[in-house]
Amino acid sequence: MIGLSRLLKWLICNFMNGTDRSNIKEGLKVNIVLKQDQRSGKLTEGIVRDILTKSPSHPHGIKVRLESGDVGRVKEIIL
Repeated sequence: MIGLSRLLKWLICNFMNGTDRSNIKEGLKVNIVLKQDQRSGKLTEGIVRDILTKSPSHPHGIKVRLESGDVGRVKEIIL
């Protein structure tokens, strides 16, 4: 039987992804890919300061600015 925490994590990973603006909030901990790291796929962790994408979704991830000042597209929401 799947534990409640595993089920919750699975649901969030599969339904709260970085491509829908409604899933991204200021203060949320996320992993983003910076423009210069798109080829390698290297992720940068941080806290969302600003949501820069205006449309409701984006296939490559919602663009955000982190508290560190880094700008990139959300690839993962960290629980």
